[in-house]
Amino acid sequence: MPRALIFAAITALATAAGGVAALRVKDRLHLILGLSGGLLLGLVGFDLLPTDFADQRHVGGVALPAVLIVAGFLLLHIAERFFATHGEHDDHGHDNHGHDHGHLTGTITAVAMGGHVFLDGVGLGAAFRVSSSLGIAVFAALVVHAFNDGLNTVGFLIRHGHWSTRARLLVAVDALFRISGAAVGSYFLINAHLESTYLSLFTGFVIYIATSHILPEAHARHPSRWTMVMTVLGVVVMWLVVANGA
Repeated sequence: MPRALIFAAITALATAAGGVAALRVKDRLHLILGLSGGLLLGLVGFDLLPTDFADQRHVGGVALPAVLIVAGFLLLHIAERFFATHGEHDDHGHDNHGHDHGHLTGTITAVAMGGHVFLDGVGLGAAFRVSSSLGIAVFAALVVHAFNDGLNTVGFLIRHGHWSTRARLLVAVDALFRISGAAVGSYFLINAHLESTYLSLFTGFVIYIATSHILPEAHARHPSRWTMVMTVLGVVVMWLVVANGA
């Protein structure tokens, strides 16, 4: 069995640990959401964007990654608006189908995250094909990112009231995608253009989730200086993670 598969399974456990951390502090959800928002913003600014723009392709005179990032943002936004605006509204103008709206967003987010962790696994498998030392370095970075993934995604599911069943499903899907991605990376080469295209779209998803859901919810329900501190802390943590080889 390739070592990458074993290490991929360990990163899946790290995701579960992040999810457990989110579940155990539901009464401090605003702090978790603040931290999650900061981690997502840091992930976008320090990791995803630099990786995206390594792709030098252009379309219509504009960098292709920029087009794909905006497309990813708009795809998620339009999908939400399309389904949400067909719901009934009460006398106060509130959308009575907000729960369904959250279900849609959570589903799209889960699909996007599945692709993301699959590529994590591919990268881990490919790294071990190059050398053991590179594989270990990539593994160390992915463990931290995996914990953040569990924290962020379970926090998002808690927000929509799906935390119990869906959080457990998240762990199973995460493990499946990471290990299958590691298997692909260990035995097959993946098209670099396909990977960069997906990552750019995923960046747009992450920007939308952070700015339209996570941060507004964190500061709307419990506006406090500590929520802001946690957001800034999340950004700083991701900065340190990336600066040290993530």
